[in-house]
Amino acid sequence: MATECIDPWTGGPQSQALSPDGQYGALASGRCVPPSTSASWSLPRWRAYLAAAVLCYINLLNYMNWFIIPVFIGCLLVSAPVFGYLGDRHSRKATLSFGILLWSGAGLSSSFISYQYSWLFFLSRGVVGAGAASYSTIAPTVLGDLFVKDQRTCVLAVFYIFIPVGSGLGYVLGSVVAELTGNWRWALRIMPCLDALALVLLILLVPDIPRGAAEKQEEVAVEAPRSSWCEDVRYLGRNWSFVFSTLGVTAIAFVTGALGFWAPKFLFEARVVHGLQLPCFQDQCGSQDSLIFGALTVATGIIGVILGAEASRRYKKVNPRAEPLICASSLFATAPCLYLALILASRTLLASYVFLALGELLLSCNWAVVADILLSVVVPRCRGTAEALQITVAHILGDAGSPYLTGLISSVLQTGRPNSYLQRFLSLQHSFLCCAFAIVLGGGCFLLTALHLERDQAQARQSGKGTLESKDATSRNTEHQGLLSSTSTPAEE
Repeated sequence: MATECIDPWTGGPQSQALSPDGQYGALASGRCVPPSTSASWSLPRWRAYLAAAVLCYINLLNYMNWFIIPVFIGCLLVSAPVFGYLGDRHSRKATLSFGILLWSGAGLSSSFISYQYSWLFFLSRGVVGAGAASYSTIAPTVLGDLFVKDQRTCVLAVFYIFIPVGSGLGYVLGSVVAELTGNWRWALRIMPCLDALALVLLILLVPDIPRGAAEKQEEVAVEAPRSSWCEDVRYLGRNWSFVFSTLGVTAIAFVTGALGFWAPKFLFEARVVHGLQLPCFQDQCGSQDSLIFGALTVATGIIGVILGAEASRRYKKVNPRAEPLICASSLFATAPCLYLALILASRTLLASYVFLALGELLLSCNWAVVADILLSVVVPRCRGTAEALQITVAHILGDAGSPYLTGLISSVLQTGRPNSYLQRFLSLQHSFLCCAFAIVLGGGCFLLTALHLERDQAQARQSGKGTLESKDATSRNTEHQGLLSSTSTPAEE
């Protein structure tokens, strides 16, 4: 069969597949494509950036809806693998649209539920979490198919900036609307209006991109049989870069979950120790520590994502293992910052705030970089499943349990001792030390990721289908046939 060959593609694991007329697609990838395939997919550069802007806007709305965290995360964990499976096998645009309809409809309906049916309200927030799972698992894979190399890193940075921004705006919008209207329910009724706009923009401006459109994997250029979900999970379990980076992300989630839940309480107790705040032995104590910590989280989140992405973009040019090394370095630097923030809290509150802000800044450097690692080491056909598994593991072993573990350690340390504000401060201070150890383990996981990164990136670039074993078998068969043909040539002559 005759094939049409374009200039060879010699790029790295994320080389730019951009045509001279500024289009992304198969014809820009420089492969020999059989005319019977449907690989001549292309997209103007401005359309790619417009689609990325829409996805970033929806990500902002996604994180503005995150409250009643236990119910939300519980349903997100259950539904994330389902949406990962659908995103790898069906139209991602349709799946994203369904997710937006799900979370906006549940959010709007929850505003009309009376107090007598509080269980139904919690259930509706769980449905919002299920809808958000569709976006958290699929949207990064769409960006991975729109951009490669440095542009992918920059776009992912912008995308993940909206996580802290959305979280902060969610609290601000909810409090402002509740204050203006005198009813918190109106905050839930405004969000569906923004969600409806997001759905319209998604349908009109975001194309249904072929999987692997940027890298032009052979499984995109040639229609290959689909693998099963179990085969995809098996492949991911043997992809050591994915496994170790997921464990590193879990350590980050563990620390951020514990800090988000207990840091305002710890700062309040520290202010009591310094005589800046009257002691409080009630469950709810009024203070501004939650607001201060929230502002620190948003500010350091924005700056950290930008710094991490820029460091990755520059360092990758001189070291192919730059991404996991940056993650490991930032986590190893975070550990002493958290330790000093805890130890110095009893002596100087200002130093505690400074080191706490530095620790959060260093933690935030990893979000976009980790997403870039996943997209570069996992083949396009199962990136949705990879995102879902990473989210599930990070939440189950990370922020879903770390607040309870930290509180449990604090309670155990306080058992048999006087119930004083000083003792509560010391027990919480000592229980927080487990976060410093967890973050060191996360840094070690990223060092292990660096050992396997180049191999897994090379395997992700290989054309073909199925798991790693099938790819290796195919390459061995090809080599064997080449040897047979070379040995038979002299005999024929």
